[in-house]
Amino acid sequence: MERTLKHQPSQNIQVNQPLWLRAYAALCGWQRNMRTRSQLARLDSRQLADAGITEAQRQAELAKPFWR
Repeated sequence: MERTLKHQPSQNIQVNQPLWLRAYAALCGWQRNMRTRSQLARLDSRQLADAGITEAQRQAELAKPFWR
């Protein structure tokens, strides 16, 4: 049986939503990025190993600005 993939619009781009709702969603995403990176910075080497994250991956993630 052959399957075809239908193109689905990206979930990050919600053009039909009002501007204030898109701005609020962006702010919430930025806040989530800051919070999770703060938690990532506090992990010790054992916890990083448990999560399958290398020190280089952690440093690369922590170097990103909050909006990415």
